[in-house]
Amino acid sequence: MRSYLDFEKPVAELEAKVEELRALASSGEGVAITDEVQRLEAKAREALIALYTNLTPWQKTLVARHPQRPHFADFTRGLFEDFTPLAGDRKYGEDEAILGGFARFRGEAVCVLGHEKGSSTEMRIRHNFGMARPEGYRKAARIMELADRFGLPVISLVDTAGAYPGIGAEERGQAEAIARSTDACLSLSVPNVALVIGEGGSGGAIAIATANKVLMMEHAIYSVISPEGAASILWRDTAKAQDAATNMKITAQDLLRFGVIDAIVKEPAGGAHRDPDAAVAAAGDAIADALSSLAGLDGAQVRKARRDKFLAIGRSL
Repeated sequence: MRSYLDFEKPVAELEAKVEELRALASSGEGVAITDEVQRLEAKAREALIALYTNLTPWQKTLVARHPQRPHFADFTRGLFEDFTPLAGDRKYGEDEAILGGFARFRGEAVCVLGHEKGSSTEMRIRHNFGMARPEGYRKAARIMELADRFGLPVISLVDTAGAYPGIGAEERGQAEAIARSTDACLSLSVPNVALVIGEGGSGGAIAIATANKVLMMEHAIYSVISPEGAASILWRDTAKAQDAATNMKITAQDLLRFGVIDAIVKEPAGGAHRDPDAAVAAAGDAIADALSSLAGLDGAQVRKARRDKFLAIGRSL
C-alpha cells in the first residue's frame, strides 16, 4: 500500500478516486468509466509533477525520510552482482547499521558500503535505523583499506540521520571511529564515489562520504545536523524545524550551487519511493559516469584531486 506524506493530500485524493472507479468497473456493473479514469490519472500525474517541482526544503526532508524510499539493500540488488558482504570491525563486534563488501558493478570489481535503515519494523531495529556505532565506522574503515590494498574503487551509499548518540557508543570512542573512517576515505589511493540516497546526517554521513565525487539524489538532504536538532539549539523549539530546514541549505540544489556536491541524480516524478527501480537505475548511471571521470588517474593524482576538492569548498565559500 502506498504511503502518502501530508503535503501529498491532493494527489492522494485523486488517486483514491481512480481506485474507486476501478473497483466499480471490476464489480461488473457495466459502467463505462475508462475515459474518466484516464482523465483523473492524467490530472493526478500533473498535480504530482507540479507538487514535486516546487518542494520546500522541509518537504524534501520528509521525502528523504520516506519509509518506502529505496535503501542500501535495494541499490545493491539493483546495481551490483556477486555482492559478498564482510562483517565485524576485528576489535569489538559487528554493526549492521553499516553494510559493506565486494561486488561487481557493470563488470568491474568494486567495494561497496553504506548505511541500511531497514524496510520493516524488525529490520529497522536490526539495523538500528541506519545509525551506526563505533564498530560500524571501524568496519567501514577496514573494508576501505582492503579495497585500497586490492586496487578496487569504493562506492558509498549514504542514508543516515546521524551516528548513534548512545552512551555505549561514546564510551567505545564514537568520535574517534568517525574521524578514523573519514581519514580512511581521504587516504585512499583508489577513486571513491559517494551517493546520498536519503538522509546525509552529520559526521555519521561524512565518515563514508569524503569522496572524489559526491552525488545526491534529487530529493535527498545533506547537513551537519537535522532540522529538528538545529531548531532545538537555535530556538529551543523543535516546532521551528521547517524554518531551520529552509535556512540551513540542506537540499541537493543548494549544495550543488555551493560546490559541496558534484552532481544531482534526478528522481522519478513523485520521488524515488514512487518508482524505486527507475531511481536505482538512474543512480547507477550517475555512479558509472563519476567513476569514468576518474579513470586513468594514479594513486597520487586521486588523493590530490580529493584533497583539492574539499579544500576548494572552504576557499570558495
